[in-house]
Amino acid sequence: MGATGTAAGVTDDNVHMNGSIPSINGSLEDKVDELRRLLGKADGDPLRIVGVGAGAWGSVFLAMLQDAYVNFRDKVQIRIWRRAGRSVDRTTAEHLFEVINSREDVLRRLIRRCAYLKYVEGRLGDRVLYADEILKDGFCLNMIDTPLCPLKVVTNLQEAVWDADIVVNGLPSTETREVFQEISRYWKERITVPVIISLAKGIEAELEPEPRIVTPTQMINRATGVPMENILYLGGPNIASEIYNKEYANARICGAEKWRKSLAKFLRQPHFIVWDNGDLVTHEVMGGLKNVYAIGAGMVAALTNESATSKSVYFAHCTSEMIFITHLLAEEPERLAGPLLADTYVTLLKGRNAWYGQKLAKGEINLDMGDSIKGKGMIQGVSAVKAFYELLSQSRLNIPHPNESKRIAPVELCPILQTLYKILIMRELSCEGILQALRDETMNDPRERIEIAQRHAIYRPSLLIK
Repeated sequence: MGATGTAAGVTDDNVHMNGSIPSINGSLEDKVDELRRLLGKADGDPLRIVGVGAGAWGSVFLAMLQDAYVNFRDKVQIRIWRRAGRSVDRTTAEHLFEVINSREDVLRRLIRRCAYLKYVEGRLGDRVLYADEILKDGFCLNMIDTPLCPLKVVTNLQEAVWDADIVVNGLPSTETREVFQEISRYWKERITVPVIISLAKGIEAELEPEPRIVTPTQMINRATGVPMENILYLGGPNIASEIYNKEYANARICGAEKWRKSLAKFLRQPHFIVWDNGDLVTHEVMGGLKNVYAIGAGMVAALTNESATSKSVYFAHCTSEMIFITHLLAEEPERLAGPLLADTYVTLLKGRNAWYGQKLAKGEINLDMGDSIKGKGMIQGVSAVKAFYELLSQSRLNIPHPNESKRIAPVELCPILQTLYKILIMRELSCEGILQALRDETMNDPRERIEIAQRHAIYRPSLLIK
């Protein structure tokens, strides 16, 4: 039912001191109507937004939209797809029960929905809970401590996406191609072209016919045939649970101007500011690059007992490598410095890649467990280490050596990246190798690496085909 008058669900936070309720519905409805017009939606035909993948950020993103537009169900419908069959282990079920009982609002909601008993049975071990089942009640398996609003969950991919107007890609980059190849089969008879917003931060390296980076938006384009102008990337320095708890955050939606302006308005909330930018692929790659160095930061933190000095030494070297790499990838790398460093900073503080590096260094997890970790999801920095190393090792990208009259592969000037590759991919070194790399007396001053990037024309436009 459409929203008229005072909306159900308006909280005390929305009430002015004089008791009146501000006109929030008008602005929300205007944003919905603007996007509906842009997509050519007829009256009575709801705008269908579908999330594909239910990790922490994908789930939070859809839950925020559900919370914002819950009073306009006649105009916008939101659902999320995740695979069926993923069971919740007993330990997680016990912890989930504790979370439920610590939150009166969540407890009351489950009782009203007649859904509380199954969590009691899960706690006692009398029933197996499933990830798709608990997501319907607002619990993301990768983020149990942060209850979300209830979501409409679909486990059949065809049912989820066949009539979607906007698809939100919440899959890891390592799964994006395969799932969207399947989706493309269900879109063969479509007349209209959907809009796709990708949240994935990761890359692949393509070495033939020439070295280049392949991003998730490009994977989607290749898999589905949806034109790049209809595919956008949204990213920023954000931690999913904090955003849902209304910590102030910002992000950029990058892509064609036709869509990004209206989408930025539609997605913007008082605590979540969304800017827009036309440089899709470069921002997308930067989102993957910071994950590489976050893993090393976690290792250094664990191995030095959180030494501020050691972490600052690592930060100086990893940022100089990132700046060097941006000069290879972008004609105007200075424009990326702010967004890249902000995203790197928050990931080093609290991101899952830094967490992964810490746990590896402490011996609490090991490489044989893979890069999909229970309670955290996919650690995308691992595949990004492999991709960036392989790409920057190519002789076709050789650059002048800073001190000798010869040419070298760019990776030779990235000792942190080389070390992470030897630890995570080749398994030739233990985690302590990252400290040995930092203490290597032959390592150049980080400033020199930046000067090399600035002094020599190392930009390689072929690396990013936009």
